[in-house]
Amino acid sequence: MKKIITNVIAVSSLFFAAQQYNAQKVVVNREVESQNDGKMLLGHQLKDQFLKAPYADWYVKEHDEYVIDQKAVDQLKKDKINSYNITVFMGTWCEDSHRDIPRLMKILEAIKYPDNKLTIIAVNRKKESPNGDEARYNIQKVPTIIVERYGKEVGRIIEMPTTGYIERDLVEMLKKDDHSVIREIFK
Repeated sequence: MKKIITNVIAVSSLFFAAQQYNAQKVVVNREVESQNDGKMLLGHQLKDQFLKAPYADWYVKEHDEYVIDQKAVDQLKKDKINSYNITVFMGTWCEDSHRDIPRLMKILEAIKYPDNKLTIIAVNRKKESPNGDEARYNIQKVPTIIVERYGKEVGRIIEMPTTGYIERDLVEMLKKDDHSVIREIFK
């Protein structure tokens, strides 16, 4: 019995050591230079990165000029969007991202969405990121805004919101999520 326990501990130790060795260090706020696109962000980003040149040129203007739908924002607060995780795939070279990412950030600021529940991943023109996150989420177009709860995807906005407003699309996603929970309870 002692030998079995020793073997289990040894195997477990090797397993955890291998996991630590293989764990990738996530580099945040990576910026690269491209011949065609100049400076661009790549990989995991913090939202403050968009306030720096050259990204601030498009980010600040769109952020400041966007008028949010206050009724939709109030509904998002009521529906507790802060209990969901949001993952955003975007490209600093992409005009749709130039439009929608500043708008999304303004909406999230209005609802006081926690920064630790937001993941922003910048991709290159091939829709690739350094850690391969795009494969896990099957990213085909940017921007893509993914809303998850308890590790399960609730919905996504791909390229542009269907209603024309990100906040309204988010409200619709949360409504569908509420209905799916009710269906699960009464199955």
